[in-house]
Amino acid sequence: MPDATAVVAPDRRATGGWSRTSYAELEEQSNRIATGLAAAGVERGMRVCLFVKPGPELIAITYALFKLRAVPVLADPGMGRARLLAAVERMAPAVFIGIPLAHAVRTVFKRAFRSVSIFVTVGTRLLWGGTTLRRVVAAGRPDFEIPATAPEDPAAILFTSGSTGPPKGVQYTHGMFRAQVNALGDLYGFEPGEVDLACFPLFALFDIAFGMTSVFPDMDVSRPASCDPAKIVDAIGQHGATTSFGSPAIWRRVLPHCREVGVKLGGVKRLLMAGAPVPTDLIQIAHAVLDIDGDVFTPYGATESLPVASIAGREVTPGLLNPMQNGAGTCVGVPAPHVRVELIGITDEPLEAWSDEHVVGRGEMGEVCVHGPVVTEVYAEDPGATALAKLRASDGGVWHRMGDIGRFDADGRLWLLGRKSHRLRTERGVRMPIPVENIFNQHPRVHRTALVGVGAPGEETPLLVVEPVPGEYPKGETMTQGFIMQLRDIGRRVPRAAEIEHFLFHESFPVDPRHGAKIHREELKVWAEKEVL
Repeated sequence: MPDATAVVAPDRRATGGWSRTSYAELEEQSNRIATGLAAAGVERGMRVCLFVKPGPELIAITYALFKLRAVPVLADPGMGRARLLAAVERMAPAVFIGIPLAHAVRTVFKRAFRSVSIFVTVGTRLLWGGTTLRRVVAAGRPDFEIPATAPEDPAAILFTSGSTGPPKGVQYTHGMFRAQVNALGDLYGFEPGEVDLACFPLFALFDIAFGMTSVFPDMDVSRPASCDPAKIVDAIGQHGATTSFGSPAIWRRVLPHCREVGVKLGGVKRLLMAGAPVPTDLIQIAHAVLDIDGDVFTPYGATESLPVASIAGREVTPGLLNPMQNGAGTCVGVPAPHVRVELIGITDEPLEAWSDEHVVGRGEMGEVCVHGPVVTEVYAEDPGATALAKLRASDGGVWHRMGDIGRFDADGRLWLLGRKSHRLRTERGVRMPIPVENIFNQHPRVHRTALVGVGAPGEETPLLVVEPVPGEYPKGETMTQGFIMQLRDIGRRVPRAAEIEHFLFHESFPVDPRHGAKIHREELKVWAEKEVL
């Protein structure tokens, strides 16, 4: 399908404000980049630090590196300068491909990039040396014979979001990518010719594997919660998007906007929301905006293993609405195809090898572990993190410890209760945050909540931090106490929430930059302890 459109991206210079790249053009472009990079000295196995804006160049460069069997290192600039520089230095890339701003940063913080010997600027090169992507393409050829690639060959290093600790580099192989493509295809039925609004840029790499069109919206991907909903809706309608993958923070802006202005997303068959738990009210708003044959899907997984499980919104509401709103947790569905999911006893210690003796009984809560072809085996250059998260399997593979606590129901569906590192250890026992938060999140003036523990482990006092919806932050002691009384009334209805006696209000929760939705609870815990102690 050489004439089909592969990538659409905002471009003020193009007719209509959008550039379009066909599959034939993308193939030739990636071939020219691959051969040009090879001429510049890029070889199989080299790690290539890649800092390029979402768009056709990102896709072409990444696939060129795959063809060369070089290893792109994809670190999120939103993780913060210190973390980003530490991550790059730890990976010791040999090649740096980036926009001018990235090269400017590199020239200032030279220590982190001292392993780099090949520099490529995507755009105008100033005084920092190296070559440009334009010259690489000019030196390349339109054809490229791809060498044989084995499933175990290194393919890429992707970094975790760092929402519960320092970002870690996850080593992918070509076999794992292929397994992900198969699993996502089985789950969601992606077909050639579909159009994806790529609100999470890395998912666009899968679009190309499915023969779909990737449309990059006009938004700052490092700040998803600040996207312009009108631009997102316009891109969906203008390009006929049939599917979209993005953070709940994006849809929290877009879907209410659609409802307010009376816009229906009629051609959209599936909205995939991932990166953080999806509130049930957001699913309900989506159903009011989508056609009856469209739905919301909430894939559960992580950078280390995706997908792990999935559930359709029309299964959640109304079928599971009542238990989710009354303390059962958040249901993420049954395990994905080709993976095995089990729950083991909660411990913070490393476990060297898998044993079925670790598994808890059905209905009991435990740490989520996953095994299968989509599961990554190591963290690059981080044996300590690998030891904490991986268990050797009898078949030669690994089990990955997700770091989440959950339970299975009688129908084999997985319910999430919260991160293991976020559990509260009180005098009454272990308390998990998600079941309690789901209860209080129903208050119409509450945007979101976070249950944190104040005090030493084993003696922690549960405290609920509340972020009100915009314009509803209580002013003065009378309004604050009135708001707290309303929250306590909600809590008294459900035993899980009745023991929550302490409430604090926070104007804006700290969240991860990648999804704009994962709450940095460790920061909230420190803030709460300063407020009450």
